[in-house]
Amino acid sequence: MKNQQVLINLLQQNGRRSISDLAKQLNLSRATVQQAMERLERSGVIQGYTVKINPHYDQQRVSAYVMISAVSQKTPDIIRQVQKHPQVDMLCTISGQYDLMAMVTESTTEALDRAIDSIAALDGVEKTLSHIVLSRKKDRAS
Repeated sequence: MKNQQVLINLLQQNGRRSISDLAKQLNLSRATVQQAMERLERSGVIQGYTVKINPHYDQQRVSAYVMISAVSQKTPDIIRQVQKHPQVDMLCTISGQYDLMAMVTESTTEALDRAIDSIAALDGVEKTLSHIVLSRKKDRAS
């Protein structure tokens, strides 16, 4: 299906959009869109459908990007430990002075501070550097 990327973009905007609405947007039959979605699911491109949160709710929460410098031999264990934190929305390896970067979100600055401190206290973490998010100007899911 040549409109595959358009279909994916529409689903990223609203994963609950009906097959009829998608078909109308793509100018395709419902059956064609249904088959395309099933193919994307089977191939693993679509791994699930999610809820889009109201931006006003997100604005009431506080987030920080936390860069983590780690002892190289302990990096795999640090990754496993950080992934267990429910406050961590994203974790990736990065190049440069720091080894990892996490996006941590909490309901208050005090809770965010505790979450960051718990990451900094992990065995093998040499240092962290945090940047508080003041506002989001663009979100791919938005």
